[in-house]
Amino acid sequence: MIGCTVTELYGVRHHGPGSARSVRAALVAQQPDVVLIEGPPEADGLVELAADPYMRPPVALLGYVAGESSKAAFWPFAVFSPEWQAMRYALGAGIPVRFCDLPAAHQLAMAEGRGEGRWAGPRSRVDPVAELASAAGYDDPERWWEDTVEHVPGPAVFAALAEAIGILREQTEEPDSRDAVREAHMRKVLRQTVKDGYQRIAVVCGAWHVPALQSRPTAAADDRLLRGLPKVKATFTWVPWTYGRLSYTSGYGAGIRSPGWYDHLFSSAGQPIERWLAKAAAVLRDEGIGVSAAHVIEAVRLADALAALRGRPLAGLEEVTESARAVLCEGSDLLTALIQRRLVVGERLGAVPAATPMVPLQRDLQNQQRRLRLRPEPSPRDYDLDLRKPNDLARSHLLHRLALLGIRWGTPREGRTRNIGTFRETWELTWRPELDLALIEASMWGSTVAAAATQRARSLASGVSGAPGASEPAGSSEFPGISEPLGGWRSPKPSGASALEELTTLVERCLLADLGDALPAVLAAVRARAALDTDVAHLMAALPALVRAARYGDVRGTDPARLGEVAIEMMTRICAGLPAAMGSLDEAAERAMRDRVDAVHSATGLLADGASRERWLDTLARLLPRCPPLISGRLTRLLLDAGRLATDKASARMSRELSAAAPAAAAAGWAEGFLAGSGLLLVHDDKLLALADGWLAGLSEDTFAAVLPALRRTFGGFAPPERRAIGEKAGRLDGTGRAPVAAATVTDDELDEDRATIAVRAVAAILGLPAASCRAAAS
Repeated sequence: MIGCTVTELYGVRHHGPGSARSVRAALVAQQPDVVLIEGPPEADGLVELAADPYMRPPVALLGYVAGESSKAAFWPFAVFSPEWQAMRYALGAGIPVRFCDLPAAHQLAMAEGRGEGRWAGPRSRVDPVAELASAAGYDDPERWWEDTVEHVPGPAVFAALAEAIGILREQTEEPDSRDAVREAHMRKVLRQTVKDGYQRIAVVCGAWHVPALQSRPTAAADDRLLRGLPKVKATFTWVPWTYGRLSYTSGYGAGIRSPGWYDHLFSSAGQPIERWLAKAAAVLRDEGIGVSAAHVIEAVRLADALAALRGRPLAGLEEVTESARAVLCEGSDLLTALIQRRLVVGERLGAVPAATPMVPLQRDLQNQQRRLRLRPEPSPRDYDLDLRKPNDLARSHLLHRLALLGIRWGTPREGRTRNIGTFRETWELTWRPELDLALIEASMWGSTVAAAATQRARSLASGVSGAPGASEPAGSSEFPGISEPLGGWRSPKPSGASALEELTTLVERCLLADLGDALPAVLAAVRARAALDTDVAHLMAALPALVRAARYGDVRGTDPARLGEVAIEMMTRICAGLPAAMGSLDEAAERAMRDRVDAVHSATGLLADGASRERWLDTLARLLPRCPPLISGRLTRLLLDAGRLATDKASARMSRELSAAAPAAAAAGWAEGFLAGSGLLLVHDDKLLALADGWLAGLSEDTFAAVLPALRRTFGGFAPPERRAIGEKAGRLDGTGRAPVAAATVTDDELDEDRATIAVRAVAAILGLPAASCRAAAS
């Protein structure tokens, strides 16, 4: 090949245990003096870290363009990856190892323009494994690969595979232009390696590329292909990876569906089927499922029998899965899925040594993870945080800061216990490999998590408020090779109904994250936006978050005074503008306004300002006579609960609104607004219940059917005990509007005076009344 008679080309599947064993055996036999590996040449300086004892696969090379999150890619490695084994062999033998693929500087630049120009080419090339499996009569490419390559280790497989791939490439109608460019660069590196004086060269690359490297195009032809390639500046580092991510199509474009199974095949010293099913039994025992050694023995026998019936050299994943389902899981798909998740895919997170290049933000997060005892783990784990404890409070601050930076390590969950106030938070933590890239992206905001989150909050406030100098970076968060975006909380566009609401939510987030240095800028943005926003609906939507934020001062040690001042200003403007906002509302707008009124009413109860509360109630009282039915009913209920409306006046209003003269739809809307959220009024006030019953009893059949959806919405929102109590009392009503008839009447003749005297004496003693009062009450 290209004038070098001792160059050996080892075509592999990028993540295959049989290929990995065969490559290592071939390298031991060849004893090369240099190893070339398909991969980005910019990472050559990081190869030595693979020999560090603290480097634990699965890991990945991360290549990225600083400041441009959309230009990044991963090259993952597992312990059973042939490239990893070639790298480890070369480092152990003390010989040079180099990456020979097209530089990432070109690949990342070309990825942006894919589909245009001369880099377009076909969007997907032939899957060689699927094509060869089909030719051999297999309907499952994974099964064919296991039978033909993984279970038949040895260097001889490379020549046979290269010949088969060569035939496939000849039959390919349209070559992939990106592959052509990559292979031209590989040949260029190979020529240079020969010029450097190396005599025994080993090349480990994807089997698809072997025929191209065996061909003999001129150097000038390859140079023409490589001329004028777009280029960016790429930076590389190692990052931990997971087997869950390895199962995706990524980096190499060679995702595998069973990394845990492949790890087992590579690592097992012998008896892989027996050891695998023993592991599966251990997984089930951990979940309390009784599985004995006899179960394992029978499962092994069944797997071997299935392999023999199907003509396979060794039981594969399909056979061991079927035997585990039949014997260990007793036909349960749920338990089989548990084995799939724990063993077939695996829940393993790799590790990189401390010497790995990292941005300061990554270092700071690692230090905080150790200090707060928060381990990054690939499987979800719940943390219940008691914010009265310093360590848990610091954990909460860290997780909220990361969320503000778009690093979604933790997801807030509803706590396991209810009614425990604001002293507890529940988080579900799951570390995903691409979060390292999110950290690198977020490093533009600062060198520590606190500093970066503070600057990020200031930038968001500037962007949402529309102030000049906003510095939000453009670009997508979705990276090549990753099937889902990083996600994270991002600022909305600074226009429309949500701008002020987003700013007040940002205030709340700053307090949750303990970003006191960011609050002045955010509060200034809230004031500026609120002063310009004339839409009362926007102010009402924004107020609750601001009031909630003021309440965190009691728990988190922050000063809520400044937040309260802004909230009072907004409350004054809401009260002034609410009457005009109540006019000309359609049904949807009426319901939305009802919800906003509820939210603001609750917020005024939390706001430590009695004058604002009274001003709000005065406003509701003025609005009551001239509101749409749904809102009128709601205001009546709010004023009744607040003590601003007497019960007899509320009953009179209900009687008038639910009278026969009122349109059925309007009456149903009023009843929905009045009763929504709680049925305790109907349980404890017989008069109100009788009025509602009389109204319903007077409806015609068609009218009742028309208002039934509103009634179901109303009563469906009551708690089950409330519905049950209302039903029991309603069963004693006659539809006339009179109060319920008592189930039984107690007469004086039935009164046990001796027992009553004992009870009266006890009450009098508790109240400190004299004995004379006791005797008088008893008589």
